[in-house]
Amino acid sequence: MRDSRIEKLACNLLNHSINLQKGEKILIEIIGMDAIPLGKELIKQSESIGALPFFNIIDHEIIREMLKNATEEQIQVYAKHDLQRMNDMDAYIGVRASTNTAELNGISKRKMELYNKYYTLPVHFEERVKHTKWCILRYPNASMAQMSNMNTEEFEDFYFNVCTLDYEKMSKAMDALVNLMDKTKKVHIVGEGTDLTFSIEGIPAEKYMGTFNIPDGEVATAPVKTSVNGYITYNTETRYNGVLFNNIKFEFENGRIVKATSNKTRELNEILDTDEGSRYIGEFALGLNPYIEKPIGDT
Repeated sequence: MRDSRIEKLACNLLNHSINLQKGEKILIEIIGMDAIPLGKELIKQSESIGALPFFNIIDHEIIREMLKNATEEQIQVYAKHDLQRMNDMDAYIGVRASTNTAELNGISKRKMELYNKYYTLPVHFEERVKHTKWCILRYPNASMAQMSNMNTEEFEDFYFNVCTLDYEKMSKAMDALVNLMDKTKKVHIVGEGTDLTFSIEGIPAEKYMGTFNIPDGEVATAPVKTSVNGYITYNTETRYNGVLFNNIKFEFENGRIVKATSNKTRELNEILDTDEGSRYIGEFALGLNPYIEKPIGDT
């Protein structure tokens, strides 16, 4: 029996988020077997539109086993074929449903750097983000419910309520905030562990209403790079390359991070010292790329 909530979510993803058209090729990528029901529904509805659906199923236990002893050449060849497939696509929907968000813990830093360099950056950041209509989302499984301190049924209800909103209506409600932000020159954010100032003058605000991420609902802009001064502390955890960080604090001087601390300060600074890591964390922290996707290993 088909779940009407999954049907509605799939419909919104295909018709609102990526506006899939007849004849277009779409890659439906599933990370974790729990998301299979949504994957099946996306394929059915894609076919009814007259599009050409393709699929890829990823399991982090399998990825982990490969990466443990993978050579640089092996990772390059693995990425080569997925890059070609992504290049063939007009659209992409990625559904994350990991049962263990720490599955890639223990993979060496070197292997994860190679994976992100040869796979994540070219396949997703360069090809998928820049050249396809795309949307990514999580799926409500037991693991995600546990992280939210809810039982699975309770979390499913919460999830589908927020993920099947009328995003067209939300888009209209955002217009007033867009207008205000476009008129704003300076921003001052003050909160617990945060006192940050920067300019957004000349940088337009953009609405994000279910077109790149579900759930959604933000008006995004970016600071003038050299205008950022002060400090910001994040009150949520984040996982990067299998390492869980919390209490992250960045201190800025004229747009540069001059000090970075967390529960794992050494590991955080090692990431910032790499090209891929500084790009990811710097853009994520400053909002330079509001729909940036985290590298593999994140939930």
